[in-house]
Amino acid sequence: MKFLLIMHMNPVLWDKLSEEEQQEVFDGHDRFQGIIRGSGEMVGTKALDAPSNTATVTVRDGAVQSVEGPFVPGESFLCGYYVVDVDSKERAVELAALIPDAKLTAVEVREVVHDEGAE
Repeated sequence: MKFLLIMHMNPVLWDKLSEEEQQEVFDGHDRFQGIIRGSGEMVGTKALDAPSNTATVTVRDGAVQSVEGPFVPGESFLCGYYVVDVDSKERAVELAALIPDAKLTAVEVREVVHDEGAE
């Protein structure tokens, strides 16, 4: 079973962290990746750019519109994710709890229901 472990960033909260605390988060991700690589559960991970560098595209009546900024404005934003291949949702939740972001904001656990690239 594949799950997406979705991380959100709150820039106000992030900016309140000291450089040392921010480095602890980065180091925590390194440790987490070591765990899921070592267990064979890691499928992939991506870190995403800030909403200020986002373009949102819509098509209405055949007209394409592109505006700068996220589709859903707000204080927090999707900043990255891990894809893991595990035996159960319980294991995915267990892994999500190891991600440093879970201590700062939250990590969503969502099952992948279609995977075009899967074997």
